[in-house]
Amino acid sequence: MTDDVAAARGAAEEKSVFSHEPVGPDATAAYGDHPDQVIDFYAPRGEAGPGGPAPVVLVLHGGAWRAPYDRRHISPFADFLARRGFAVASAEYRCGGDDDSLAGRWPDTFDDVAAALDALPALVRELLPRADPRRTVLTGHSAGGHLALWGAARHVLPAGSPWRSGGSAALRGVVALAPIADFTVADKLDVCGGAVRQLLGGDEYFAERQPYADPALLLPTGIATTLVQGRADLDVPQMVAESYAEAAAKAGEMVGVTLLEDVGHFPLIDPAADACAVVAEEIEQLAW
Repeated sequence: MTDDVAAARGAAEEKSVFSHEPVGPDATAAYGDHPDQVIDFYAPRGEAGPGGPAPVVLVLHGGAWRAPYDRRHISPFADFLARRGFAVASAEYRCGGDDDSLAGRWPDTFDDVAAALDALPALVRELLPRADPRRTVLTGHSAGGHLALWGAARHVLPAGSPWRSGGSAALRGVVALAPIADFTVADKLDVCGGAVRQLLGGDEYFAERQPYADPALLLPTGIATTLVQGRADLDVPQMVAESYAEAAAKAGEMVGVTLLEDVGHFPLIDPAADACAVVAEEIEQLAW
C-alpha cells in the first residue's frame, strides 16, 4: 500500500469515528472540584457474559492529551459497550492548557486519572446499582491507552511518587487500544507531533519525569493486560505496542497483543467498524 493510499484510508477512518453524534450519559458525577474532574456513567443495556451484576469498564479518551479532544468523541464507544451489557464509566481529565497545541498538563493530568480511579468504586455503587465494581476493566484509546496502562501500574511507581498506591488496583485487567505505551519509542517516532515530551513538560524534564509516567518502565504490574493495535495505524505505529510487550516479557510478564489487519488508528473506538466488536470481545474475556 502506498503512503497516499494509507493516508487516505486513515483520513476516512477518522472522519467515520467523528461522524457519530455524542451520546449523553445516564448520570455524571464529579470526582474533584475542577470542571474537568467528572465521570459519565452509562448503565448496562443487554447482558454481557454469564449474567449477574455487570462488569464495569472505565474508559479514558485519547486525543494526544490535548485540550480540543474530550470524552464526547468517545461517547458513542461508551454507549456501544453499554449496549453490549457493560456498565461504563467515561472519565474526563485535564488535558493541555490555553494553547490547544500543547499535550497534557504536568502534574494535573496524572492527578486526575489517579483521583478518578480512587473515586470510581464508590461512584459505581451509588450510580450503577446493576454493576459490580469488583469486575472492573480499564480501557483507553491512544493517549487514553497510555493512561489506562499507567493507572494500572500505580502500585509500582517509584517510591515517593504522589500517585503511588499501596497495592495493585482492584482490576480484572487492562485493554489498551493503540496505546502510547513506550515513551522512548514514541518519542523517536515523534508520535502525535512531540506529544510525549510536551506531556512531561518539555525537553528539560523528559528524562527526570519519564520513570513516573512511562508504562514501559513500570513493569511488571501483575495485572492481565491486552493491547489491541491496528497494523495500518499511522498515528501510533505498531512498533510502540510491540516495544511495550517486549519490555513486559523482559520483566517476566506476558502481555497479549491483538494485531488487526488493514485497520488504522480510529476503528478501534468506532461502533461502525468491525474492529470495535473485537475490542468488546477482548474486554469481555478479562471482565469475567
